[in-house]
Amino acid sequence: MKKMVIEGGVPLRGEVAISGSKNAALPLLAAAIMFDDSNNELFNVPDLKDVATIRQLLVSIGAEIKDEGDRVVINTSCINKYEAPYDLVKTMRASVLVLGPLLAKYKRARVSLPGGCAIGARPIDFHLKALALLGADITMDHGYVEATAEKLKGAEISFPIPSVTGTENAIMAATLAEGTSIIKNAAREPEIDDLILALCNGGANIKRVEPSTIVIKGVKKLNRLSHFIMPDRIEAGTYMAASAITKGEVVLKNINAVHLRSVIDKLEEAGAKIRIISPSSLMIKGPKVIRSVDISTAPFPGFPTDMQAQMMALMAVSSGLCVITENIFENRFMHVAELRRLGANIKACNNFAIVKGTDHLSGTEMMATDLRASASLILAGLVAHGITEVSRIYHLDRGYEAMEKKLASLGAIISKVDAATPSNDNEVANENILAEKYM
Repeated sequence: MKKMVIEGGVPLRGEVAISGSKNAALPLLAAAIMFDDSNNELFNVPDLKDVATIRQLLVSIGAEIKDEGDRVVINTSCINKYEAPYDLVKTMRASVLVLGPLLAKYKRARVSLPGGCAIGARPIDFHLKALALLGADITMDHGYVEATAEKLKGAEISFPIPSVTGTENAIMAATLAEGTSIIKNAAREPEIDDLILALCNGGANIKRVEPSTIVIKGVKKLNRLSHFIMPDRIEAGTYMAASAITKGEVVLKNINAVHLRSVIDKLEEAGAKIRIISPSSLMIKGPKVIRSVDISTAPFPGFPTDMQAQMMALMAVSSGLCVITENIFENRFMHVAELRRLGANIKACNNFAIVKGTDHLSGTEMMATDLRASASLILAGLVAHGITEVSRIYHLDRGYEAMEKKLASLGAIISKVDAATPSNDNEVANENILAEKYM
């Protein structure tokens, strides 16, 4: 086990390149199941634990995957199993994304139920109801979802609330269904549009006709997957917050500025100076005095829940009082107790937290509880006086590629070192199911 050791007080300066999006890569790798070609390829695939998990899942059902330079080549023509076992699904809830593709291509799938999650229950009911509307026969057997279908047929699907992975599973299943499907109240996240683009380039017929309405005209087969994965907007937002909290000046490259609008707005409201250099790069300069801003999370295009913890770290050293409201998950304030250990003045109740800024955080030992909480603790450590140690940073490897190296390249005094006491393997597996997009 590793921990992160940070000596705070250094303004970040320089350039950082943003990696491919985790939340786009996972459904795209699952979608490879649906393609007939043996030479599918994805570019800009991030080197992350979650990506490794879904790759392992694909290999377990017979796929062949290899890295060739800057691309990942996926041969799914040799798939001969149709089950996603608990040992893999338990470590990453997004493994359920193979359900739709397996059902669409092979008319059967057996996928373990993901189990619980410390930031919210997030059952997959929406997924199952959507697939049932498309004609799937679904049963539960000893903790597994078993789905079969002689033929999937187009249907109208309306989600009670927008579900990112639910929308993705429904899109993939409907792509090879007979007839037209309409998904209403579909999630609007750009990662979904990245999936749609990749599917359409491979022969699918999918259009987002309204912001929350997607129409899919089923096709008999998909040809070849070849796609460059979009940049990770949450990683980009995290480095923007890091620049702001350290009062530094950082240029972000390989981004999509359009996807960052809500984050840009809040950081500018907090006093940061942001200049869009090009559609794929921007410069952010941290404010001399960080202003307090209220934050309320919402599905895209609202402020992302995956940036809530990082912004709370920023608000902990702001000049006033603010309220942060979490509207997506019922239990996503686990980082509050750890930020308090640094001296942050935060009170949390139900789904909101009141943050009173302070000009002095003191480095100490902290324990990460999930992916985005890990990032928030590291951001706080960058500005805290003295040495901060963050343990259980295996969470970071799920969603941030070489974070310590990227921060060090910007001048941060940070290193990843061996922790004194390794965590229990079961504990790691259980906690690895945290902080993914709402199911």
